Amino acid sequence: MMSYRGALIGCGFFAINQLHAWRDAEGVDIVALCDRDPERLAQAGDLFGIDKRYGDAERMLEAEKPDFVDIATTVASHRPLVELAARMGIPVICQKPFALSMADARAMVEACRVAGVPLMVHENFRWQSAIQAVKARLDAGAIGRPFWARVSFRSGFDVFSGQPYLAEGKRFIIEDLGIHILDIARFLFGEVTRLSARTQRVNPAIKGEDVATMLLDHEDGLSSVVDCSYATRLPVDPFPETLIEIDGSTGTLRLGAGYRLVVNGAGGREEVDLSPPLLPWASRPWHNIQESVLAIQRHWLHCLRNGEEPSTSGRDNIATMALVEAAYASAASHRTIEMASI
Repeated sequence: MMSYRGALIGCGFFAINQLHAWRDAEGVDIVALCDRDPERLAQAGDLFGIDKRYGDAERMLEAEKPDFVDIATTVASHRPLVELAARMGIPVICQKPFALSMADARAMVEACRVAGVPLMVHENFRWQSAIQAVKARLDAGAIGRPFWARVSFRSGFDVFSGQPYLAEGKRFIIEDLGIHILDIARFLFGEVTRLSARTQRVNPAIKGEDVATMLLDHEDGLSSVVDCSYATRLPVDPFPETLIEIDGSTGTLRLGAGYRLVVNGAGGREEVDLSPPLLPWASRPWHNIQESVLAIQRHWLHCLRNGEEPSTSGRDNIATMALVEAAYASAASHRTIEMASI
C-alpha cells in the first residue's frame, strides 16, 4: 500500500479529531503542523508526536513538500491557502464551510483544476455510518421511489462553549450546521431545483439565526423538509444525531433517536440499531461525527491511490454551498429561490 506524507494547517478545536483520524488511517503520516498560535501548535504537536512545526504555511509546504495538505482553518483563510497549495501542485483537503462566497469557491475549484490537483471539502456528515446505511437502502429500492422526506437536527446543546466565535457571526445555524444537513439531503435525494426558507433567532445572546426550516424541491419530484435548531429543549437531547423520515411508493424509512432504523417495505419490516462505534479516542456524544471524520479521510486516501474524484470534491460542494446561499436569500426576501439563479 502506498504511504502518504500529509501536513495540516490549523490546530484548533476540530483539527484534533482530524489528527486522531489520520493516526488511525492506514498508509498515511502527518509529518508537519502549522498554526499562527504557538501555544496551540505546541499542544497539538506534543499530543501527536509531530516535531516539525511552523508558523507560516508557505514555508512549511516549501520545506516539507507533502503529498497533500489538510486545511483545518477558519473560512476566511481558505481561498489563499487553497490557491497556495494549488500553485505548488499539492492536493488539498479543505474544512467546511468551504468559502466566504460562491465566487471564492469557484475560484478555488478552478485553481485546483488548472493545477491538476485533487480538492476535497471535509464535509463529513454524509459519511456517518447511519447516513450511509440509509443511502444503501434507498439505492437498493427498499421503499420504492421516495416522494417525501424530512432531514432534521434539533437540539438545545451548548455549541458556543467550545466554539464561542459561533455566537458572533450574523450567520449561524444554516452556515455552520445546516450546510451539513442540506448536504445530506443532496446526498440522499439528488440535486435541488428550488428552495424556500424561514429563520428565527430564539437565543438573545447570539447574533445569528439559531432555527431554520427549509423546503426543497428535488429534480426527480421529491419534496424534502430540512430543519435545524439549537433552541429546542427535549427531555433527552439527541445531539448530534440527524433524524430522517422518508416516504416511498412501496414503504417508509425512519432513522430515529438512538440510531434506530425502521424500514417498512414490500419486502417486510426491518428494525436495526445503527449506533456508531466508539473509537478509542472518541467521546460521547460526538462519536458519530468523529467516526465520520475517519471515514472521510480514508475515502480521501482511497481517491488519491486510485485517481478518483472525492465524493465531497470542491466541485460537488459548490452545489451544497449554493443551497446555503439560497436559504439565506429566501429567508431575507420571503420568496422561493430558483437554484438556477444562484
